[in-house]
Amino acid sequence: MSRRVVVTGIGAITPIGLSVNEFWDSVKAQKTGFAEITKFDTTDYKCKLAAEVKGFDAKSFMDFKSAKRMEAFCQFAIAATKEAMEDAGLDMEKEDPYRVGVSVGSGIGSLQAVEREYKKLLEKGPNRVNPLLVPMMIANMAAGNVSIYFGLKGKSINVVTACATGTNSIGEAFRSIQYGEAEVMVAGGTESSITPIGVAGFSALTALSTCQDPKRCSIPFDKERSGFVMGEGSAIVILEELEHARKRGAKIYAEVVGYGATSDAYHITSPAEDGSGAAKAMEYAIMDAGIDKEDVMYINAHGTATHHNDLFETRAIKLLFGEHAKEMKINSTKSMIGHLLGAAGAIEFITCVKELEEGYIHATVGYEVPDEECDLDYCKEPVKEDIKYALSNSLGFGGHNTSILVKKFEA
Repeated sequence: MSRRVVVTGIGAITPIGLSVNEFWDSVKAQKTGFAEITKFDTTDYKCKLAAEVKGFDAKSFMDFKSAKRMEAFCQFAIAATKEAMEDAGLDMEKEDPYRVGVSVGSGIGSLQAVEREYKKLLEKGPNRVNPLLVPMMIANMAAGNVSIYFGLKGKSINVVTACATGTNSIGEAFRSIQYGEAEVMVAGGTESSITPIGVAGFSALTALSTCQDPKRCSIPFDKERSGFVMGEGSAIVILEELEHARKRGAKIYAEVVGYGATSDAYHITSPAEDGSGAAKAMEYAIMDAGIDKEDVMYINAHGTATHHNDLFETRAIKLLFGEHAKEMKINSTKSMIGHLLGAAGAIEFITCVKELEEGYIHATVGYEVPDEECDLDYCKEPVKEDIKYALSNSLGFGGHNTSILVKKFEA
């Protein structure tokens, strides 16, 4: 018999706020985080805009020595975890540390460390490369650092599924609690890849928008969409077995009830054109929850603002839901914060939790020009509606499709 899993804490570092409250207030104000890239000189780059985290000081969240030994993606994860742990009121002195695990993913790890040390290698030789390069660079170090920093000795994993990483990480944490591997899981994603090679690489793929207007650069489902805008940050949630949460009197935000994952087995960057893989992932999440498709009235879409993603995700929704798709509300959080890559699914999960809590579905900001082929309700304006379920989708290079279903908590 699988166990019920609830959300008891949330934490976030984003381009529009350095806490969940700041982020959520910005979402409701339809604030966007797009501006000219400040991290390096973009003179020779076609892409000029990104959604950078502004005003973040690692020393506000951890001691100087710890901060110095971590790259930005790990610093973001520690900061978001700290907020989530405090929000959950989780006191590790009262917990069995071997029953508290970590599932925090990063799609890339630290490109900054690679760039910095490769330059050193070329200019000064191999003996000058930082001895800590590898542990600062590798993607699993977000999970590792969270585990070490907070004394969490349970299962510790790093899922790397490109842009599906955050959703997979939370989904695998959900499964770990369902089937008794842990009582509590710290789960989510983190990323910081707004670097010369990161932006150049995605630009070479023609995945990034070259639009220089912050109001029109990230416009999911809009006919004039031209690619995604790279964001950065971290989002962490505390998932907990229901009875464990009740015993310690934890506040319960929502319940995780379904998780589905599939592969397109089609192309390294493009989703399957008929949307069949993504449709099946959504179907599996709904089946996992034991509900009817018609019970789902809202989807937080992957919605990257690339031509293929938005079209094929729309096809996936129509393929699975049929006529019901026209009655559903669909939005994209990336319209405000860009694409946080490995952290995208995690911040979108938190968005779903807040929307369920407040009965508020945010707008797809900047959506103006309807596309004949993307013909569903993408929330041009915010909607006040009491919803019972939120389905969140993430799709990643390599054909990864993941969907997670969150439910308004009922005792």
